[in-house]
Amino acid sequence: MLQTQQTSAVVLSNKTITRANLIAERTGSLEMGIVKAMLIEQLEAKLADNQLCHILFQKRDGSLREMWCTTNPALCSKHIKGVHREHFGTKVVWDVEKSAFRSFRLESLVKVF
Repeated sequence: MLQTQQTSAVVLSNKTITRANLIAERTGSLEMGIVKAMLIEQLEAKLADNQLCHILFQKRDGSLREMWCTTNPALCSKHIKGVHREHFGTKVVWDVEKSAFRSFRLESLVKVF
């Protein structure tokens, strides 16, 4: 009987590779850098399609927070009153359950459901 080996490949964009290297440098773990960068890429793809996202992230105090969020202009544009406060390494989203803008550090992302 002939056996074949299956191999899998993951294609990463240059942005994701750069982000993975930066996170790996900060955490000391290349594996963690790749996983986090892929989670961020997954979240950004969903938000770019104006999807409702269900995420889990770690807050600064160490607690975990689950959130349903979006950047869909149809849901949040009427609440914009000024300039957004999104900084490098953070993401500003509309928290659907709290009906308010929230931001979180991208590296704190634990899961995108």
